[in-house]
Amino acid sequence: MLRTWKLTLEVDPSSPVPLFVQLARAVIRDIERGRLSPGDALPGTRALAVSLGIHRNTVDAAYRELVQQGWACAEPSRGTFISQALPVATPKGFGGSLRQRMPARPGFSLPREELSAEGVSPAPKGVLVFDDGAPDVRLAPAVALSRAFRRVLTGRARTALGVGDARGEPRLREALAEMLSRTRGLAAGADDVLVTRGSQMALFLVARAVLRPGDVVAVEALGYRPAWDALRLAGARLVGLPVDAQGMRVDALQALMAKRPVRAVYVTPHHQYPTTVTLTAARRMELLRLATEARVAVVEDDYDHEFHYEGRPVLPLASSDRAGCVVYVGSLSKLVAPGLRLGYVVAPAPLVRALSALRTVVDRQGDAPLERALVELLEEGELQRHARRARREYHARRDVLAEALHEELGGSVDFEVPAGGLALWARVDEALDVGAWAERAASHGVHVTPGHAFALEGHGPAAFRLGFASLTPQELREGVRRLALARPRRC
Repeated sequence: MLRTWKLTLEVDPSSPVPLFVQLARAVIRDIERGRLSPGDALPGTRALAVSLGIHRNTVDAAYRELVQQGWACAEPSRGTFISQALPVATPKGFGGSLRQRMPARPGFSLPREELSAEGVSPAPKGVLVFDDGAPDVRLAPAVALSRAFRRVLTGRARTALGVGDARGEPRLREALAEMLSRTRGLAAGADDVLVTRGSQMALFLVARAVLRPGDVVAVEALGYRPAWDALRLAGARLVGLPVDAQGMRVDALQALMAKRPVRAVYVTPHHQYPTTVTLTAARRMELLRLATEARVAVVEDDYDHEFHYEGRPVLPLASSDRAGCVVYVGSLSKLVAPGLRLGYVVAPAPLVRALSALRTVVDRQGDAPLERALVELLEEGELQRHARRARREYHARRDVLAEALHEELGGSVDFEVPAGGLALWARVDEALDVGAWAERAASHGVHVTPGHAFALEGHGPAAFRLGFASLTPQELREGVRRLALARPRRC
């Protein structure tokens, strides 16, 4: 495998140590630190001699030394390879001990960052996961996407493989602006759109562009930890606002603003994360009024707008913003697949330019082939058709989960069937220990996330957020059955 890459080794012609010994030592050091593994092919003697500027006989002598010491083996007509049976004892005169991985810790101190979000680890085989609302990758339009990728990558110009616009592919920004204008009421053009590698990058960039260290940011007291971390990394001081059946308490925001300056508000008004409730029209208008009067930025995270099943469509806050206060963040990852990271920010053009400049510091540009493939699917109507198919399927899965919860756990959990989104918020009987239930559920092969995971402060509510989109109807019923078996006794 290594012969497909040039192996770089160091020797010093001015050293009194013979060159063949230096070369052998260099190979052994790379074995000791795991850079070279048993079975790896060493470069041919001629090629390595040319790359190091030394005589081929010197390389040949080094290889013979490695073979004699047991570090390598020579195979006729094939070459020299790292031995599959490395010596247990360290060869005389070479020193060191076998170590197959990087140091366990850095050799310097790290700044302490108060981050709460953790990466998602794959669930063990056989475990059913009620996630936080991910789509089912088994429904992704993989065939249509692969065809679009092929057209993009094999086209005559192949410009998608070159350097592009840091704001994103112009055709995609135009297509997104048209989609948002027609379906969500945003009066946006291509210059008002920045394409990012997922909505998390969008939130990170917005926080860096808008906030200064010490700024107060109001957030929902139950919410999305990765977004809070992005705000904290920008130096924000977060203040939680209560959430009830009508969404974020805007009166609490007004009371906070009367006490101290507030720089921004982060809100999920369409399907509040994690409770799924929708911010009422009256509270929406009051939030926009307060933001306009106090010149406060409102970061609207509309993470799953495509999936609304019942009632009249609810337009984003940004559709009613006339003062330029709302920074709108969305994503195509929920629509297509979570592994395809594509988000976007819609904001006045000066802020988009500032975000673009920041973006080039950490990511010169986006994934141009992906962006061009997705714009082809948008222009062909394939993503729109996929959205309709997925919406019907997720609507049915929501109903299956609600029915199973009523049948299996009717006396233990209470919930409202959400009008949209990809998850359900199940309130647990106060007499049951939610944390203990989650732990017992894991031992029964089902993963659930308790309410404390979404709380800015304190223990959080006795509840579970149960994502239903990524599980089939059969898996949903089985998951609820396992959850019922794991139910603890009442306190």
